[in-house]
Amino acid sequence: MRAVLFFLLVASVVAQPSLDLKDLTAEALSNNREILVAQKRYEAARQRPRQAGALPDPMFSVGYSSNGNPLPGAGLGSNPTSNIGFSVTQSIPYPGKRELRENVANKEAAAELEQYQLVQLNVIARLKQAFFRLQHSYAAHEVMDRNREVLRQLLKVTEARYSVGKAAQQDIFKTQTQLSVIEVKVLQLEQEHEAAEAEILSLLDRPPGTVISRPEEPHIGDFTVTLEELYTHALSEAPTLRREQKMIERAELAVNLAHKDYHPDYAVTGGYYNQGSMSPMYTFRLDLNVPLFVSRKLRPAVTEQMDNLAAARHSYEATEQTIHARIRQDYTMARTSLDLMKLYRETVIPQAKLAIESSLASYETGAVDFLSVLTNYMAVVDFEMEYHEEMQKYHIALTRLEEATGLALIH
Repeated sequence: MRAVLFFLLVASVVAQPSLDLKDLTAEALSNNREILVAQKRYEAARQRPRQAGALPDPMFSVGYSSNGNPLPGAGLGSNPTSNIGFSVTQSIPYPGKRELRENVANKEAAAELEQYQLVQLNVIARLKQAFFRLQHSYAAHEVMDRNREVLRQLLKVTEARYSVGKAAQQDIFKTQTQLSVIEVKVLQLEQEHEAAEAEILSLLDRPPGTVISRPEEPHIGDFTVTLEELYTHALSEAPTLRREQKMIERAELAVNLAHKDYHPDYAVTGGYYNQGSMSPMYTFRLDLNVPLFVSRKLRPAVTEQMDNLAAARHSYEATEQTIHARIRQDYTMARTSLDLMKLYRETVIPQAKLAIESSLASYETGAVDFLSVLTNYMAVVDFEMEYHEEMQKYHIALTRLEEATGLALIH
């Protein structure tokens, strides 16, 4: 029953406009929640550099000094130590610290931008993979549906031949078994179909259960890019590596900032105090913090940032190695699948069909048994399924290469 519903769904979707990958990509970039989260994190990070480079808030103080009693104004005008006034204190970091802090925050914002672009590539890669899995489920279903009908006709012919004593009963059983095998594969395709649709709906942030049209027909474009070109493009354009590079630059600035902490910050204070009938009093003061705790505070802080810098460089190198291995693996998969598709399309499937025709002619004359005909026929079915599976592997390998390198390979 589930298979019947699946076929009805397929029939209804075929009548609708085909699902366009370009439109899906644009929709995902606009609506996907993961992308929106990464975008807002980047926008938030952009607000930090100006904050980091700003001066500390000034401190405003008011107070009084009294003589004779603690009330404000006691002794004011008669005692030179009695006064009421205010002062303003501004802390000022050592020259260069503010600029370094702002630059550190700028590098963090740049890293968030690369992370945002990386999330976009990841979401689009997953969307394309789900699209191609859905595409494969339709193509594979057509193969199963077409060959199931042929097997049913073959079963009728076998039953008719058996009724007149020209075929063995086991021929009927074997045909029925192959029909059951096809039904099993159809159920598996149904599961793949529903899983791909669910993932597409999730990535597009559409409500569950929304009807999705059938994907456009599979297209195999030219794959002329070389492995070296993929490596080169990844080194300069891959968001993963660019993010790691920004983190290295950020760590270098943090080391410089830690060295700057060896220099003192200072605070400037100015004040005005009213003394009643006596002349007003003005104050000015310069305060310096003395970095005395070198061994317990400053030197460990520099060592910490040096270790962070070394870790950032190792992380870049590890990421570069991982990307190189991934590119080579996916490039090999794409090339192999492309060659296998050509071999299936131009050699294996045509030869298998010729073998069927030959075995059918021999079966009619009694030269071969029914099992040979059925075996040759199921071989064609398997080869057609393997052709579409290699097409799916080819497209998925391209999507993984796009994510790893940032290079558009599927148009």
